[in-house]
Amino acid sequence: MALILCIETSTTVCSVALARDGRVLVARREDLPNSHSTRLTVLIEELMLEAGLMMDELAAVAVSSGPGSYTGLRIGVSVAKGLCFALQKPLLAFSSLEVLAAAFLQSGNAPEDGALLCPLMDARRMEVYTAFFNSDMQMQGDIHAEIVSGESFAAALQQGPVYFFGDGSDKCRVVLTHPNARFVDEVVPLAAAMAPLAQERLSRKQFEDVAYFEPFYLKTFQATLPRNKVF
Repeated sequence: MALILCIETSTTVCSVALARDGRVLVARREDLPNSHSTRLTVLIEELMLEAGLMMDELAAVAVSSGPGSYTGLRIGVSVAKGLCFALQKPLLAFSSLEVLAAAFLQSGNAPEDGALLCPLMDARRMEVYTAFFNSDMQMQGDIHAEIVSGESFAAALQQGPVYFFGDGSDKCRVVLTHPNARFVDEVVPLAAAMAPLAQERLSRKQFEDVAYFEPFYLKTFQATLPRNKVF
């Protein structure tokens, strides 16, 4: 019976879940921004204590690989890799957008036949990270950064209903007025949504190379200085 620790840190929400054979046993989340570095390992410890299980009982560690918050992804992947090295366990990785789409479906949403799912992650200003999925969780096209305008996703919207959700959806809600646009609130990528995905990938032995695996940032990190910085 496969026990998998799932870690999701691609947004301001930091979450972990412990799953056995694709079913969540225990889950934790922290909604405080910038808490990943101090809270992630604490949440994992609390998770294992509540479940009454030891870390060496894990069959694998699963992590959200991006795109998303540069700092959040770096912390999540670093912790996941560290655990895999220490425990000699395989690493499973999932696109943050795939996890977000899974969270949408697992929240009880029932999209119309033939509809597309369009998870949107905030990429600052009027830009989002996105990709299309069908209701069977098959990705349609590539993950990309989209500058949101009234013409965004026009071709997909002409074909049928498109469900927009995630922390980048508010940007689209303002400018996308096509009748096929459907907006769903309060959907976030959570570690618990990884459970069935991780079990399936574990059964196929689709593991990452722990030594060389890196987050998928999509865009390079750009540091900025405070406007009132004095030299």
